Amino acid sequence: MPSARTLLVLGRTSNLPTVWSNCLAGWWLGGGGNLPKLPWLLAGATLLYLGGMYLNDAFDAEFDAQYRRERPIPSGAISLKLVWQIGLILIGVGAIYLILLGRTTGILAVMLVICILAYDAVHKLITVSPVLMASCRFFLYLVAASVGFNGVTGWSVWCGLALAGYIVGLSYIARKESTRGALKYWPCLCLAFPIILSLIMNVDGYQRPALLLCVLLGLWIIRCLRYTFWNPERNIGRTVSGLLAGIVWVDLLAVADCSRGFAAIFIGLFLAALLFQRFVPAT
Repeated sequence: MPSARTLLVLGRTSNLPTVWSNCLAGWWLGGGGNLPKLPWLLAGATLLYLGGMYLNDAFDAEFDAQYRRERPIPSGAISLKLVWQIGLILIGVGAIYLILLGRTTGILAVMLVICILAYDAVHKLITVSPVLMASCRFFLYLVAASVGFNGVTGWSVWCGLALAGYIVGLSYIARKESTRGALKYWPCLCLAFPIILSLIMNVDGYQRPALLLCVLLGLWIIRCLRYTFWNPERNIGRTVSGLLAGIVWVDLLAVADCSRGFAAIFIGLFLAALLFQRFVPAT
């Protein structure tokens, strides 16, 4: 039987706080409320994420055998067959949880599952795979928003697109972690999409907290990129891990008008992501 650590590493569980922050932000942008549905939303999203990560390693078994032999499958810590089985079960159960939350949520959940499976299957084969990864987070936002009282609003769509842009920039850098290819600067500009949208859209009383969060997110992005672009020895893994934790800041920026108590939850999730990365690799 595989060890508990093997299962945690396969699921890249240190990134779960970013999944939960996506759900909370999307739900808030959808009007909040419907509290009895919120635990099911979080559970369904968690299972879909874990299932997607397991299937990611299953599809990448040959690649990891060549470039990342420390991963659980090529290292012999778990069999490829068992990874396929666990991944498919997690995806199936997670999808059922979300489908039962309502028609709109169910339709969006099916689209999310399609994006997850498409990304897992072809992300090593096509250059636009960061767009597929971004689509996964975008549809997760919409799934979460559909659970709220107001459902999928224009603001939830725009914030989902801003997050998607951030994920495109992050995923572009992550693709180079194993292959060590040349890195270009311009795709990293996508990381600034949430900041640009916030500066354009937030006015009046929301402008000040949004500006503060823009500064914090911008400083965090620069700090993370430093390990890849401005260090004597390139450390892409550290950059990607930091940017993954930064997803929580993007989510908090999306709900800049929220109460201090709700904002404190996001700060706690950000700290949790950093803490969990000390024990389970984020990539």
